[in-house]
Amino acid sequence: MPNMQPEKTPVREQEPKVRARNFKEVSSCYTDAEALNEAQRCLNCKNKPCVSGCPVGVRIPEFIEKIREGDIPAAYDIIKTTNGLPAVCGRVCPQESQCESKCVRGIKSEPVGIGRLERYCADYMADKAPKSEKPAPNGHKVAIVGSGPSGLSCASDLAKLGYEVTVFEAFHTAGGVLMYGIPEFRLPKATVQREVDGLRALGVEIRTDMVIGKILSVDELFEMGYEAVFIGTGAGLPNFMGIDGESLVGVYSANEYLTRTNLMKAYLDDYDTPINHEKKIAVVGGGNVAMDAARSALRLGAEKVYIVYRRSADEMPARREEVHHAVEEGIEFRYLTNPVEILGDENGKVRGLKCVKMELTEPDQSGRRGVKPIEGSEFELETDAVIMAIGTSPNPLIRSTTKGLETNRRGCFVVDENMLTTREGVYAGGDAVTGAATVILAMGAGKSAAKSIDEYIKSKNNC
Repeated sequence: MPNMQPEKTPVREQEPKVRARNFKEVSSCYTDAEALNEAQRCLNCKNKPCVSGCPVGVRIPEFIEKIREGDIPAAYDIIKTTNGLPAVCGRVCPQESQCESKCVRGIKSEPVGIGRLERYCADYMADKAPKSEKPAPNGHKVAIVGSGPSGLSCASDLAKLGYEVTVFEAFHTAGGVLMYGIPEFRLPKATVQREVDGLRALGVEIRTDMVIGKILSVDELFEMGYEAVFIGTGAGLPNFMGIDGESLVGVYSANEYLTRTNLMKAYLDDYDTPINHEKKIAVVGGGNVAMDAARSALRLGAEKVYIVYRRSADEMPARREEVHHAVEEGIEFRYLTNPVEILGDENGKVRGLKCVKMELTEPDQSGRRGVKPIEGSEFELETDAVIMAIGTSPNPLIRSTTKGLETNRRGCFVVDENMLTTREGVYAGGDAVTGAATVILAMGAGKSAAKSIDEYIKSKNNC
């Protein structure tokens, strides 16, 4: 019989005051009993609307049915047929706007906790899943540029088809934004490393410290015998506002701040990572990256952290769960507030943030409300550091060193419905195409590109 309780089975969490000072994971995984209880809330709908909301098409009712039957390995196997990173997606995907938004249970009550159940299966199988076996080689080579979610997804699908796949990663550690961008308290790095190790078990070679466009060009990859190239380099070039004071000591991009924190492990005492530990920090922006930066700053010892966002809470793009956790941890939200200048002291260091209050305007044709400053509302926010989290764009290195690669005005690669760029044999996906988006959308692009690359190489070789 279905479990008709209206609310999701809750997850256990660290107390806010405790977790705000450590980098341990905020939420715990379901126990066996909790997972079974939540799985029984699924109605196993015949038309499966939740699947249509998943960018990689996870067979959601099927894996939940296996949880109900107590066959967790089978549930995990079902997930893995379409999702190569279930432990990651179960933690960081915005299920509330994707699969769970389509759940029938969500019409009159809370939707089924699909993400929580996906994480449960992945964590349960972490030390139980059989090692992947390297498929028989098909004699063809593909290069993947970037080891973030789109690159890992593309590499995984191609390796399973027998391709000799090499991943070229600019950093010293594979994982892309999963490693450098998302904090430990949301996504433990050991979890990402497990997924990367699984890729190696499939026979994928991962070459780190390889900056494509500098050490090797895309053209040179073709000369080395690769028959197709997938570009999944993400969007790591930070945006700034262009206001006075952005060159002061104590002004960071969120990318820099999070990279120092996560990849360079500033949160561990035995790592001598160059990062200042300011006491009053303002984070400008309202997305998930802003939440990650603000909550990391708190854990690194800041006494006061502000989120400065020019629109209202209703327009904030960050996940509701992340905003909720930030509020619980004591982060102060300054809505309808826009910075106009970063103020410095006589030593060239940040001493404050000059802001203006904003008000919402009437909705435009798209239904989105604009904002405008309120005359005479300027004020100063006392702070000794400012973190800019107002978006990113792709690094121009590859496009500037590869002839024939077309990009749009934001510097993103132009691709067709098959993820093919304007260069034959060169495909792209993820944030390098869309600009900063979600992990699961990047994975979906990687899967689509893998399918197209397979078809391209087969047609080229009359396979």
